[in-house]
Amino acid sequence: MSQKVLLNSKEVNIALHRLACQLIENHDDFSETVLIGIQPRGRFLADRLAQMLAKDYKIKNVQVGHLDITFFRDDFRRGEKPLEANTTIINFIVEDKNVVFIDDVLYTGRSIRSALTAIQSFGRPKNVELLTLIDRRFSRHLPIQPNYRGRQVDAIDNQRVKVNWVENEGEDAVYLIDK
Repeated sequence: MSQKVLLNSKEVNIALHRLACQLIENHDDFSETVLIGIQPRGRFLADRLAQMLAKDYKIKNVQVGHLDITFFRDDFRRGEKPLEANTTIINFIVEDKNVVFIDDVLYTGRSIRSALTAIQSFGRPKNVELLTLIDRRFSRHLPIQPNYRGRQVDAIDNQRVKVNWVENEGEDAVYLIDK
């Protein structure tokens, strides 16, 4: 098994700032916009972007939540081991809001489809957008594309993209791993 660095810590930081600026361009003061990190790994990116928007760009009151999609997945109950659900934390109304789903890697699109179903439990958003750090563009099973992407990667099916966050793995980096 070999691995190649796709983004180092500095490049991850540059991508995050670019994504934050793109969000500001489209959502101004975020008064009508909420950020929702898709559990488990999208929450790290959502939290980091919310902190960056507040600290570096002085955007006040960015609302960020975490959405668990475990029981909305189309492969729910198909595996041999029991699934472990994550926590959903959405302490705001999504009705008539612009919702930005945030996930670390867009692969088949099935997680996003699950998130679209799951968010309906919290109301009907005015608009839904998708932000991903990594877009694996040749692996889609569903017609889902990100509105915002940090980097597009041409990875084949026997390769895996692994995003490490300093909050979880002790470093910010993105790796392409050959299985």
